[in-house]
Amino acid sequence: MLQNECSINLPAAYTLRGRRRKSWINVINPFRSLLVIGTPGAGKSYFVVRHVITQHIRKGFTMFIYDFKFDDLSRIAYNTLLKNGSRYKVPPKFFVINFEDLKRTHRCNPLDPATMDDITDATESSRTIMLGLNKDWIKKQGDFFVESPINFVTAIIWFLRKYQEGKYCTLPHVIELMQLDYPHLFKLLRGEPEIEVLINPFESAFRNEAMEQLEGQVASAKIGMARLSSPQLYYVLSGNDFTLDINNPQEPKIVCTGNNPQKQQIYGAVLSLYISRVIKLVNKKRQHKCSLVFDEFPTIYFNGIDSLIATARANKVSTTLAVQDYSQLKKDYGRDQAEVIMNIVGNVISGQVVGETAKLLSERFGKIVQERESVSVNTSETSVSRSTQLDSAIPASKIAALSSGEFVGTVSDDPDQKIELKVFHSEILNDHSAIHEEESQYKSIPAIRKVSHYDIEQKLFQDQKGHTRNHRCKIEIAHNDHTRHKNIL
Repeated sequence: MLQNECSINLPAAYTLRGRRRKSWINVINPFRSLLVIGTPGAGKSYFVVRHVITQHIRKGFTMFIYDFKFDDLSRIAYNTLLKNGSRYKVPPKFFVINFEDLKRTHRCNPLDPATMDDITDATESSRTIMLGLNKDWIKKQGDFFVESPINFVTAIIWFLRKYQEGKYCTLPHVIELMQLDYPHLFKLLRGEPEIEVLINPFESAFRNEAMEQLEGQVASAKIGMARLSSPQLYYVLSGNDFTLDINNPQEPKIVCTGNNPQKQQIYGAVLSLYISRVIKLVNKKRQHKCSLVFDEFPTIYFNGIDSLIATARANKVSTTLAVQDYSQLKKDYGRDQAEVIMNIVGNVISGQVVGETAKLLSERFGKIVQERESVSVNTSETSVSRSTQLDSAIPASKIAALSSGEFVGTVSDDPDQKIELKVFHSEILNDHSAIHEEESQYKSIPAIRKVSHYDIEQKLFQDQKGHTRNHRCKIEIAHNDHTRHKNIL
């Protein structure tokens, strides 16, 4: 067992020459990222991901968890924090983003103007939300009718960021402002010089009455964003209960975001925006050590996962990605991005997988010298010949036949903690009775506030002065040479 202040240590057992032996799978450098692969039921969450969460909280990590089947992982994190909060110099606060049960969710604005320093932040946010809503666009990046709606949403976001110091810079305001008629909208956006280049193609098409082109450019953004127009989403996205700098040493946080498999396309796009903003804020120097855990990673999309894995190691950011199969990663991220992710992760733990994924992993684990024995029998004698040949250390057929809880993989080491045998084929040993006993004593994530339908409507349809407003956001436009104001929508 090789342990340090950041390691993940999994007790295991393997069989060699008919004898069962106990061992440890030591992920001593999680900052080089961990990829957990396995078909449904292989045991990714139960045998691996839960240990990442519990061990990193015990070792004082801040944490961001994408919990696809909320609240399976969130309950583990919450109860582990209750028992181990005293291990931190500054005890972290626990936050939840959940669009289903509004009594048990905090509110957070992913477009918080305080965290958006320049227009590139707006561009990244726009790209994340639009590609999250339209997964087929990921493979078409660079096309005119893909980049146009991204630029349009970027212009809206940055206008709201600059207007009255970001007073209305939230995703609900972005969605509602997009619904303005073109004459009013372009007149409004022209007031911000920094986005003039972005809106020029749209304004030019409008002036030249190229309405089919304009509708093609703008409607793609409107249709996609309109799917996010709901009181529940608006309620969560417009609040400021906490900020997303989870590894701030003065204000450490553990944040759990919950998805719903029945609504994963809508919720996944919004959660992708949260994740994109978190990564931007945590990947900085002189911050608290941090662990990012993404269950069912292909159900979300954010640009720059390869950059995160490649650069975050120096900033003490650990990344754990759980996927079901390489083909799933290719479908949702494109072949090029999927290959990069597969090839740059330092630690791989895989349960049962088949087909191309099993072949890729078998090649990754390399070849070893295998002993061969052949017996030849005839009427006069029996001859035995022994030979050696270079063969796969773990054949693809063996990976395809793994039982639940049985894993193969390879781990990476450090200069000061060498691992001689990096490739393993073992059964991870969980103490099932102890885990069951522990989970029976888990406390539920508490309700945060009492929320009625009336409260949601009030939050949605009130401006900052408390005046009731309609379904559209209210924006005051102050003209340079006039004292009067116009209320748009």
